[in-house]
Formats: sequence, C-alpha cells, structure tokens
Amino acid sequence: MEINPLVEALGEYPYNELADARRAREAKGLEVIDFGIGVPREPTPKFISDALNNALAAEPYSSYPLAAGQSELREAIASWVEHRYGTHLDPSIEVLPTLGSKEAIYHLAGLLLWEGGTRDTVAVTTPGYPVAGRSTQLAGGNVLELPLDPHSDWLPNIDAIPAAMWPRLAVIWINSPNNPTGAAAPLSFYEELAERCRRYGVVLASDEAYSEIYLGDDKPASVLELSDPTHILAFNSLSKRSAMAGFRSGSVCGDPLLIAAMKAVRPSLGVTPQNFVQQASIAAWGDEKHVALMRDRYALKREIMTAPLARAGLKSVGGSASFFLWCKVEDDADDGAAAKRLLETGVLVAPGRIFGPGGEGYVRVALVPSVEQCETAAAALEGIAR
Repeated sequence: MEINPLVEALGEYPYNELADARRAREAKGLEVIDFGIGVPREPTPKFISDALNNALAAEPYSSYPLAAGQSELREAIASWVEHRYGTHLDPSIEVLPTLGSKEAIYHLAGLLLWEGGTRDTVAVTTPGYPVAGRSTQLAGGNVLELPLDPHSDWLPNIDAIPAAMWPRLAVIWINSPNNPTGAAAPLSFYEELAERCRRYGVVLASDEAYSEIYLGDDKPASVLELSDPTHILAFNSLSKRSAMAGFRSGSVCGDPLLIAAMKAVRPSLGVTPQNFVQQASIAAWGDEKHVALMRDRYALKREIMTAPLARAGLKSVGGSASFFLWCKVEDDADDGAAAKRLLETGVLVAPGRIFGPGGEGYVRVALVPSVEQCETAAAALEGIAR
C-alpha cells in the first residue's frame, strides 16, 4: 500500500503539541488553564440550542441536506452581511453555507490548482493559521509565505511579491482579524489588494472567522465591503461569534463564479451542515444581542490578563480584535522557553513558532478560559512577574 508522501512531509498538525503539553501536565495530577488552543468555551446561547432541538424534533425522518444549504439559511446569511457591512448579496448565487469555515478553506486549493495548470502557487501570511498552506501542499501546489510586518500593523507587504510570481498565483489568503496577531486590515488595504488580484486573475480569499470579536465600536472591515466582488471570497463562521464551535456551521460569500464552482463539487464531498444545525444557524445569524455579550466577556478577559502578562515579561503587541493576545517575549528570549516557564505555573500558552516563520519570539494567548479561570491565571502570573 502506498500513501501520498506529502502526508508524511506535512508532519504533525502544529496545534497538536499544545494538547500534548496539557495532557502531560494533567497526567501528573496538576491543573492546567488552557490559553493555548483557541477553542471557544463560552456557553452556547440557549435560544440557539432550542432552535436545534426543535428542528430535530420536527424531523419525521433524517434526510441528507441539500449541498447548497437551505434557502432560508442562505437568506439569513445574506441578511446578516447587509446589516453588518451594508452589502447586498444574492443568496441564490453569492452565498454558500459550509461545515464551519475550516473545510471550505481547505477545499479551495483543490478547486484552483491542478496538474498542468498555469497557476501553481498559493500565498499565505505568516505567522498564521496553517490550513490553507497545508491543503495547498496536499493539492500539489507551492506555498508563498508573506511575512506579517510588526512595524506596519501586522499587514503583509504585497509590494514584496515578485512581478514574475503574480501570473503563477492562484490565491492570496488574508486572515483578518488575524490569528495569531489579533490585527485587523483596513478597507484601504483590501481595496488595493483586490485591484491587483483582479488585474492578474488571482483569487483574494479572506478568512474572517473573528470578524465579530473586537473592542468598542471599531468594527473590522471585510472584503465584502468592496464595490467589485470579482475574484473575491469571504469565509466566516459561527464558532467564535456565537460559541458554536461544535456545531460546525459557517459560510462563504462572494464571486458568483467561484461560489458556483464550490457548489458543483460539494455533493461529492458531503460537507453541508445537518438540517437541524442549519435551523440553529438561522437563529444565530439573526441575533446580535448574544454577540455583544460575547464581545463584552472577551474584553473583560483581555483586561484581566494583559497587565499580568506584561509583568511576567510578555507584552501584548498585536491588534485589539479577535480573542487573542499576541505577546512579545521580553529581551527576545526563546518563545518555547517562555511558554514552558508559564506552563510550570499551570498556564498553557502557544509558542509563536508553531504559527510559522515570524512567530519566533512571541506567544499567543487565547482568551478562551472562563473569567474566573483568567483571574486565577492572572494571580499565578504575578508569581513570576519581573
């Protein structure tokens, strides 16, 4: 039996080492407060669970969901986009429900890369979320890493892309608000990048899973606010916005030609959310009160953790969006050693190097434990304050 050698070449999924570190400490009977893996742990609002349970009870028999998703869900997503960004979408051709955002991000490379094609490269930002790059490699493509510039609000320098590379690019991935830095790209950045992508025939794919976690009234921008949707896709999710990570429900919106291509292959993939999950998703997209409460809790946790981390030699230097604190390790010390030092106090954080080049010397703190756990962690950090 032969297995694609790229599977072994990819190695272990980067986040797995965080779970291993937590289990090793717990095996010794020691407590761990996990700020490493960014899985939301806020309670799912009851009205969302009720919508799911009611939909499940109303099903006379279990049936496969339509690959394009329920029309009511597409309409709910389009309505949310119009409310949030002022952009009108046609739910029949510009909106597609997905099984969370990860699977849709993963599958895009398979649509746009093929043997003999003229475009063989996907650009991803680094440090960053690994899925787009890993899926590109498994599809046989090349990955071009675009470093995030700490001196330029953690944005990539698009001017640094060689002119000869543009005709080879299939996709440029942007993640805003960004994981791991928490920085959000301004609309002007999207406008300039989208114009270049259209000029060279490149797809601009924007991972916007953290779009609703921000401070104050400073709402992050979206590629969906651009006047010309050609070559543009925006990926979003209910995992963070509505604490629905286990429901696996998201969306992709944008260029009708790209949406049509995604629809064409999805019956073969079987990745549409279950019908009862779609009903819960309709309820979630239609309510903003619970999202405001979610933002308030993350803001409180950010306030609790920022100063103690700084006193422990980890100053927050990232943006103010998402639920991540991106912290510089004092005196440019090793990020792995810094993470190990915190774990000795029972506080697990992610060393920046697991997010790729440019992450060295930083740690990412995911503000997903409860408020009470954050307060406990903050007290533990005071014990190693410098």
